[in-house]
Amino acid sequence: MSKMIKVGMADLKLCISPDSITTLGLGSCVGIALRDPKTGVGGLAHVMLPDSTKIRNNANVAKFADTGIMELVKQMEKAGAVKSRIVAKIAGGAQMFAFQNKSDMAGIGQRNVECTKLKLKELRIPILAEDTGLNYGRTVEFYPENGDFIIKSVGKPIKKI
Repeated sequence: MSKMIKVGMADLKLCISPDSITTLGLGSCVGIALRDPKTGVGGLAHVMLPDSTKIRNNANVAKFADTGIMELVKQMEKAGAVKSRIVAKIAGGAQMFAFQNKSDMAGIGQRNVECTKLKLKELRIPILAEDTGLNYGRTVEFYPENGDFIIKSVGKPIKKI
């Protein structure tokens, strides 16, 4: 029987088919689902911030897009995935609150998405689909067996990308 693995905020986990993986409450955070279609090895990172080099206390690699993606790829390779076959789907990066001034928090969702895309491009991991931006939160489920990335949002239809 397959199980659903839960990923917390600023966390990442490995998932091997037929198991699936989920994370709740992606607001400005980004969920990055990676998969090697041949082996069924996948994983999900729930990143909160774009860039670990801008923060002093950056010991939690899963908290940042730049280091979280690298760590997830490393774990997937240890589990048998081949980097040249890994593909990605991403969700989140919303603008959850209206800010009056241009503080660092104002564009965090957009910056999370930009940094995620940049890191995936650097690693030559193609993004097959995304559901990012706008102004609502998302809960996601990822199925490495077939690559389905299910997005649930309050008051919106369930979306499969």
